Amino acid sequence: MRKLFESGRLVVAPGVYDMVSLRLAASFGFDALYMTGFGTVASHLGLPDAGIATYSDMVERVRRMASMAGAPLIADGDTGYGGLLNVRHTVRGYEEAGAAAIQLEDQEFPKKCGHTPGRRVIPMDEMVKKIRVAVEARSSPDFLIIARTDARTALGLDEALRRGEAYARAGADVLFIESPESVEEMRAIGRRFDVPLVANMVEKGRTPVLSRGELEEIGYRLAIFPVTALLAAVKAMAGVYDHLKRTGSSKDGGTPLEDFGNLTRLMGFEDVWEFDKRHADSDKER
Repeated sequence: MRKLFESGRLVVAPGVYDMVSLRLAASFGFDALYMTGFGTVASHLGLPDAGIATYSDMVERVRRMASMAGAPLIADGDTGYGGLLNVRHTVRGYEEAGAAAIQLEDQEFPKKCGHTPGRRVIPMDEMVKKIRVAVEARSSPDFLIIARTDARTALGLDEALRRGEAYARAGADVLFIESPESVEEMRAIGRRFDVPLVANMVEKGRTPVLSRGELEEIGYRLAIFPVTALLAAVKAMAGVYDHLKRTGSSKDGGTPLEDFGNLTRLMGFEDVWEFDKRHADSDKER
């Protein structure tokens, strides 16, 4: 991730939320992938991203995704799942599981999705301590600490900027000022910091969705699209299920479908077929 940021160009990291989306996104050769907390909790537990998922729920997802990502995996670590000791445990676990970076946020526990109402943040000094513990806990400086503040929505942009400065001084490698509500606010963030910045592109969320060129011009170095693919998948599945319910068949359905052969290849069946063929030939020889 450090090398990617040094290039000066925007790193685009699509959201992945299960192993199918992970394998599909990886096949396109993105520079990095983003393990979305919202999507992972939804697909794994069928529950809202509201502090319900535990460290144990998430670290195993990190391990599975990192093993097949083929690119740096940025993993959502929520609030660190507790106090300072929990943060240390979480950072060590995510790094050992193969993530390239962990995102930690300053919300109160239980946290809430960043583009939903009702978020409250812990005192700034408490988050500074969490970041210092996270930096101390990692075994390699190449495992990046992304510090996110959710202060903008409840406390205003000035407080979010103040927290960003404190988190950078505490050792955060990347800053994530969540939910700016206009291009002007995004520009203010870009002018304020000289460390890599995260743009969270959530369609119909609080923040404007901008083009690659616009984000680079403002000063962002990482753009995550946490739920874009999930929103598309849910929309497509809803069309399929609606047609099945109404007609009792998939015949004449209007939703575009992937070729089944392509899906089998994506999931690695070619290796299975080759294995079976090789061992079938071996049996014949014997």
